Amino acid sequence: MTARIERVVTEGVVDIDGTEYKVENNTWIIGDDDEVIVIDPARDAEKILEQVGEREVLAVICTAGLPDHVSAAIEVASRDEAVVALHPKDKPLWRETWRETWPDIDMEDDGIFGVADVQLDVMETPGISPGGVSLYCEALGAVFTGKALQADGPGKLGGEYPALPDQLTSIGGRLFTLPAETRVLAAHGDEVTIGDLEPHFDDWVSGSLTRTESADDGPLTDGTKLSGIKLDPDDE
Repeated sequence: MTARIERVVTEGVVDIDGTEYKVENNTWIIGDDDEVIVIDPARDAEKILEQVGEREVLAVICTAGLPDHVSAAIEVASRDEAVVALHPKDKPLWRETWRETWPDIDMEDDGIFGVADVQLDVMETPGISPGGVSLYCEALGAVFTGKALQADGPGKLGGEYPALPDQLTSIGGRLFTLPAETRVLAAHGDEVTIGDLEPHFDDWVSGSLTRTESADDGPLTDGTKLSGIKLDPDDE
């Protein structure tokens, strides 16, 4: 087994109501000494490409169309003329960041990407965004979950759950079918395993997430709040 997983933590500042907040994102690199796939390149393309080094970038995969998943996608991909992949339902969100270009590949459920000696299986996990996906690498025992599932539970967008029933369906019906030892590698925070999180699922379904939610919890605990983002392009 030569493929491995690497993490690059990028930082940025978001202004919310006149107050600046520092946020962090995980960009994941999977591959070997010759070729890689980059997942959710956020903000700092130079830092991400420094970690990639001389290896060829085969593809850039965005688990959602939100700015902190796609903001460095074009620059990272263009160095090696790599393709950019996104679920088509998140194209309106992509347009919030990239108004004059589109992704190269429309991802679909059960799609497959290959790199080095492993493959990534596409799993549709909507909730945070309509076209949210996770990427499961059975060979390395890891799933890249974007914001769908994080170390502290279901991820939020700006401190809120845009479509919590859909998100819980994605988690219970897709992510929690994976082996308990599977590493959960999210867009924010530290890693955890499926087995660590699954025992909490019944509490989430019964309403614990919304009961404990408070406006005073901190607007950027998940690093995701961004002004002007519309999950439904028809919303006014």
